[in-house]
Amino acid sequence: QVQLVESGGGLVQPGESLRLSCAASGLLFRIGTIGWYRQVPGKERELVATITSRGSLNYADSVRGRFTISRDNAKNTLYLQMNSLKPEDTAVYYCNGNLFGTLYWGQGTQVTVPS
Repeated sequence: QVQLVESGGGLVQPGESLRLSCAASGLLFRIGTIGWYRQVPGKERELVATITSRGSLNYADSVRGRFTISRDNAKNTLYLQMNSLKPEDTAVYYCNGNLFGTLYWGQGTQVTVPS
């Protein structure tokens, strides 16, 4: 069974940092593409960053240079280090996995950056 469990969200002030974690099932973590998406009410879920099993990275333009996606293969854990947070980064952040074309989602974790 594929599982994704996020943690690490919270309330931070503009300019501060936060790190999200996602514990993923072994098979998905080893051979799938995993990443982070975010969603605000009334808008579509949008890509934040992804990393393939070979380590190829992809970032949304809005977070490039501020956010860093990484993985710990020994712990089957995905991270998103978010620096210089802005109010527009406020959203529910979801961990995502793509395994053989099937998408899997975590339950989401709220990140709030007040203006």
